[in-house]
Amino acid sequence: MICGEFIKPLVFVELNIRRLSEMNQEESSQISAEDRIIGRHVYGNLYDIDIAIASDEEKLKNMVIESVKLANMTLVDIKSWSFGGKKGGISVIALVLESHIAVHTWFSYRYATVDVYTCGEKSDPWKAFEYIINTLKPKYYTVNYADRSSFKAIKID
Repeated sequence: MICGEFIKPLVFVELNIRRLSEMNQEESSQISAEDRIIGRHVYGNLYDIDIAIASDEEKLKNMVIESVKLANMTLVDIKSWSFGGKKGGISVIALVLESHIAVHTWFSYRYATVDVYTCGEKSDPWKAFEYIINTLKPKYYTVNYADRSSFKAIKID
């Protein structure tokens, strides 16, 4: 049954990709920047990270602030929380005008997750992600990208 549950989302994605590829090319080329939302989402998992940085709340906050600047985003607010226990760690979330950056660490596992999402046309989530990778120095990491842009403006009359 697990296999069946896994296949269902893939079928859904495949159907949506087909629908998007069948969009009228002329119609899509006439959509101006003002008529669409740009959405770029870079996220990943970091393994065997530098625990000296991952366990320092102030260093993590400064890392996220610097990544906001490098990605050409506008910082609205930044918050961090430290959690104890076996699965303890630190979470840092930056609210940016363009969306958010979130970093979550787990000390005992030397593990972190990173989420950089922007709807800013001039923002670059890859620069923020790369800076965070270079700072936390994982031995291994995964990276994923999702284009979350709209294709047309939804006009409500």
